[in-house]
Amino acid sequence: MKNSIRFVLLAGGAAVLLYLMYARMTESGSVELDSGHRVVMGTFSRVVVIADSERAAKRCVEAAFETQRRIEELMSYHREDSELSRINRDAADKPVPVNAMTFEVLQKSVHFSKLSDGAFDVTVGPLVDLWKAAGEANEPPTEEALAEARAKVGYEKLALDEKNMTVRFAVKGMRIDLGGIGKGYAVDKSVEAMKKCGAFGGMVDLGGNIRCFGQPPRGQEHWRVGLQDPNVAPEDMDASRILLVLALTDQSVATSGDYRRFTQVHGERHSHIIDTTSGKGANKLISDTIIAPDATTADAFSTAVNVLGPEKGLALIDRLPDVEAILIPAGQAAQPIFSTGAKAHIK
Repeated sequence: MKNSIRFVLLAGGAAVLLYLMYARMTESGSVELDSGHRVVMGTFSRVVVIADSERAAKRCVEAAFETQRRIEELMSYHREDSELSRINRDAADKPVPVNAMTFEVLQKSVHFSKLSDGAFDVTVGPLVDLWKAAGEANEPPTEEALAEARAKVGYEKLALDEKNMTVRFAVKGMRIDLGGIGKGYAVDKSVEAMKKCGAFGGMVDLGGNIRCFGQPPRGQEHWRVGLQDPNVAPEDMDASRILLVLALTDQSVATSGDYRRFTQVHGERHSHIIDTTSGKGANKLISDTIIAPDATTADAFSTAVNVLGPEKGLALIDRLPDVEAILIPAGQAAQPIFSTGAKAHIK
């Protein structure tokens, strides 16, 4: 079977995973299987599995993608038939019963919102919609429109009934957007599915949200993730320049920033990551990369830290066990800033 080595540019993130593309036997008799890219949840997804046979590895790959498709059915902000869309339509009028996975994501979201003092907040939907409309009209929202949207935002306005597994909004016009946590959660659930199918090593990369576990590829002591230089112009991203390389073992990494995704109004770029305090795009960091034990945590805190900026963002990360950060401040040729233990992951 064909073997080759190449860099893989991850859509929607600043990380590049370095690994072999293969479906081959290792010296120990196990199989390493690379799925290649598929489109799931509006982005590229890739799975690498290490298992005791090719048949088992293929089962693991399909289990991971089926998990991601199921979560997309539940949590897509853009699909009218998703469970999330049903919540956004009905939860201001009545409690809406939801799937256990949707409820779990919302519980985790509230937890992360409390830890970050609201820098991460999935009720940001009204502001997301406002800036999408601003981009389409090429006209910035008025202060009155921003104030009206902000009044519909706030995780404290989200009521979760654990006993009945229902969701309720306190204010009409509220909308949940799981874009800052849903992909990370899907990665974690994919890893769970892979392990149940017999994987004893693997990697899931969903739009730049990466989790690595167990045995790494042959010839490597760790899973290796390259961080892309965010100062590269967007049109030159395919010729990506690697800023540094991380070595991970049973860990996740996620990057947030405005260098790939943004709204342009009157020629000015506005980050897709919204600071709910101002109602405008976060502008304190070009990018931030979070290393955490699981992808849900990495995903959520990459958003929170991008909103908070260098000083407050590092203060948050230093309070969290087993979580590290690498920040690129706004400003030309800005140098990386590292949390206390981040450099230990650089190889």
